[in-house]
Order: sequence, then C-alpha cells, then structure tokens
Amino acid sequence: MPAHSYVGWMVSFAPSLPKDFSQLSLAEAAELLAARKLPPVESWHPERTGDSAMEIRADGSWYHEGGRINRPAMVKLFSTILRREADGSHVLVTPAEKLVIAVEDTPFRAVEMKSEGAGATRKLIFRLDTDDLILAGADHPLSFGRDPDHPDPRLHVRGAIGNGLEARIDRALYYELADIALAEGGDPIAIWSNGAQFPLVDR
Repeated sequence: MPAHSYVGWMVSFAPSLPKDFSQLSLAEAAELLAARKLPPVESWHPERTGDSAMEIRADGSWYHEGGRINRPAMVKLFSTILRREADGSHVLVTPAEKLVIAVEDTPFRAVEMKSEGAGATRKLIFRLDTDDLILAGADHPLSFGRDPDHPDPRLHVRGAIGNGLEARIDRALYYELADIALAEGGDPIAIWSNGAQFPLVDR
C-alpha cells in the first residue's frame, strides 16, 4: 500500500497541538479534547481486505515495507484510522478497505503527563507520541499489570475497553504516577483521575 494513499481523505482528522503541551492549562486541554474528531472506524466494515506492509515497533516508530516513516504528520494521519479487531490484530480501515498492520507492543506511547488536583479530584491528561490528548478516567482507564515487580503500565486510548487501542506509559511517567499514589497512601495503593481509581497492581 503506498503510504500516501489515504492522505487526502484523512487530512481533516490529523491531530495538532496549538502550543507546547507543558504550557497547556487543564481547561485548554479539555477544550481540545472536546473539539477532537476522529473517523468512525468502528462502524466501517469494508469487503476489500489485505496487508498494509506496515509495522509499528515497540519504540513507537512506524515502518512501511521495511523503511521507517520519518514524517510525523504521516504517522499522525495513519494513527487516526487504526482499529483493533476482536482477535487482537490491528488494522488500518477506511470505508473502502481494511489492511492489517503489525504492532509489536502497543500502537501508541504516552510520553508526557499533566496532573491537576489531588486524590479523588485529580485529573491526569496524557500526550501520546501522535500528539493526541487523553484524559484518564472510566472511559480511558489506566492499567498496571498483576505483577508489582514487573509493572505493565498502559492507557486505554479508544475502542472496546479490554481489547482496544492502548498506549504504553513511558517508564518515567510510571514512576511519577507511583510516587503520587504512594505519597497519598490508601489501601490499595492507587491513582485517581477524573473520578476513577486505578490500583497500581491490577486485581
């Protein structure tokens, strides 16, 4: 599949931050979240299928036919039509066709975080490597795995919870979350965001 084949059709869906994430207030981030529009990929079930010859590696880099896609704008565009299937596979989907894409770990990485409030009133907003913003909460839960010695920190991005698209939370952010949770105490040790509580060890 030529890497440019969807670009004209998808261009209105490309995410873009108006300024540096660290300078965004929570209110500004909430406005961006409310204005965000994505293609309705969950409702598309085209008959034509195939293989995209694309891969998302564990470090978040995208490849097409073995060559790295070095244009961030292109990666952002393709990320808007990602979907995870019931069997756990990932696809790029439009109304016309559905193409398998290999994903080594998770399709996204959470690379920055903003925290406002404390305890049950806290709100955590994450910036993904595609510049998408995600407010952690009941609709976008955090999970940390069942083994406290080998944490597996993830953020649900979209799709069905439990079998949707996820972001790997970078290690530095995980330690920041753990420090917040440990400082606030509680049993179990957990982090709050947008009215939802997430234990640091999944039950």
